[in-house]
Amino acid sequence: MSPEAVAERVARESYGRLLALLAARTRDVAAAEDALAEAFAAALSAWPRGAVPDNPEAWLFAAAKRKLIDAARREKTAHERERQIVLGIEELEAEMTATDTPDRRLGLMFACAHPTIDGSARTALMLQVVLGFSAERIASAFLLEPAAMSQRLVRAKKRIRDGGVRFEVPVPREWPARLNAVLDAIYAAYTSGWSDPLGADPERRGLAEEAIWLARVLVAQVKDEPEVLGLLSLMLHLEARRPARRDADGRFVPLDEQDVSLWRREMIAEGEAALRAASALKRPGRYQLEAAIQSAHATRAWKGEADWDAIVLLYAALSELTGSPVARLNAAAAIARRDGPECGLAVADDLAALNPALNEYQPYWALRADLCARLGRNEAARVAYDEAIERADDRALVAFLQQRRDALV
Repeated sequence: MSPEAVAERVARESYGRLLALLAARTRDVAAAEDALAEAFAAALSAWPRGAVPDNPEAWLFAAAKRKLIDAARREKTAHERERQIVLGIEELEAEMTATDTPDRRLGLMFACAHPTIDGSARTALMLQVVLGFSAERIASAFLLEPAAMSQRLVRAKKRIRDGGVRFEVPVPREWPARLNAVLDAIYAAYTSGWSDPLGADPERRGLAEEAIWLARVLVAQVKDEPEVLGLLSLMLHLEARRPARRDADGRFVPLDEQDVSLWRREMIAEGEAALRAASALKRPGRYQLEAAIQSAHATRAWKGEADWDAIVLLYAALSELTGSPVARLNAAAAIARRDGPECGLAVADDLAALNPALNEYQPYWALRADLCARLGRNEAARVAYDEAIERADDRALVAFLQQRRDALV
């Protein structure tokens, strides 16, 4: 493997862990980011000239540590600042190889979800500091200008530093204010990886696996929180279907046409176990409901048909809980499968009339196109397919929709 490829792999797999270790004592996320960026630059310069180190992560940690200490020496309060940094990092050296210490990325995520951090910045901050997303990429996901997102992230990091926020999983009484933001950030990372089913984007490669791993660690450390189990179950059910989402030629395959023999049964079983454990705690929530919906879809693997009655009821409960028009739109799709396309289309169109924003939502037009086509309303289906194609950014999905449109008589 080339030095550049090694650096890319370490960045993808270890960025958040290294940053959490470096920032855990100084609580200066921006300084730790700068030091780590310089360490990666040094690696790309040094490694091609000689052998790649046996432990690239440890090499980068040591290089970044030196950069932090050098930066501390340049400050006016150099002596005290340097002493604190050196002592703090020395305490963390053992964690580079320890296997029984808590994962400091979780502490970093809870720090990013601290009540002093603006709510609109928490998920974006976690995506950047834990998973290494660029401000530009986060801005695109949140439909903001990159400059505005960068300013928001800078302010949030300053809050962590100046407020002395601790990098640790909080005591249970503080969970309600912070746990949801952590779960949302993990799921945002997962969905970014999920939207790249073939792993073609280097920035997103491995994100889904990383998110699932973080959820497993969170389950192990934060006991008796059903929504943590619900999120893990949801992601496992979705990830189980990844091999079936594209055919051998990379073409999009809709859920109801997927080859269930390609679904990963061991992931489904793990997801079911997590969902049962969550249900036993009798505190339902959004992620548990979404996991239960995916569980109802998974019944097709052994019964030949999804449990549409359960899916309709679960989407109704989810929309009641969240007020989300997207949940109601998904309920309309389930109603169409259970009661027929005319019933589903009526629900979808009524919903779009009440929520004009759905007219800019690609899945609404894809659903409308499919239902109109099933009803033989070909002209309306063509219009809807055109709208859906215009709003799609997945080339495989675009090709699938175009094929369906061209098949209309």
